[in-house]
Amino acid sequence: MRTPRRIFTFLLLGLVLSSCGGGPTARTWAGTVCQALGPWRNTISSLTERAQQQMAAATTPAQAKENLVHLLGGAEQASETARARVEAAGIPDVDGGDAVAREFLGSLTAVRNAYGKARASVEGLATGDATVFYDGVEVAMTTLNQEYARSALDTTKISSSELQRAFDEVPECQ
Repeated sequence: MRTPRRIFTFLLLGLVLSSCGGGPTARTWAGTVCQALGPWRNTISSLTERAQQQMAAATTPAQAKENLVHLLGGAEQASETARARVEAAGIPDVDGGDAVAREFLGSLTAVRNAYGKARASVEGLATGDATVFYDGVEVAMTTLNQEYARSALDTTKISSSELQRAFDEVPECQ
């Protein structure tokens, strides 16, 4: 019976040791996060620009709906990809690093959810009456903008001066 107890002891010791420090440095974490957020911002910008062009050319509510659903679904997916990459970056090895990582993840999760909610709202709109359809789109976009604004993360208020400096200095964040 000593073998299971020893295995348990080694497993417990391994868990304790793996939870002590060892996260990425502030510079590494900031660089990884910026590498995740750069493509996300570019994708959102590109999708928005394309949707605006398509909306100007759309002649029916059905075409507008298709374009908007594509835009919002793409933005939702891009936000999830960025969120997953930030999560994979781990927790920076700085004081309060776990709180900062949670803030970033919470912000990207809220953005992803806002795009998903807007996509579902537009997807659920009937296109038979153009006025009703576009009124519904306006409500969905207003809600999206409000939720997006609430989810914004102000990196100037990061509690770690080490991380603030890293975000200011690493090339990936410039």
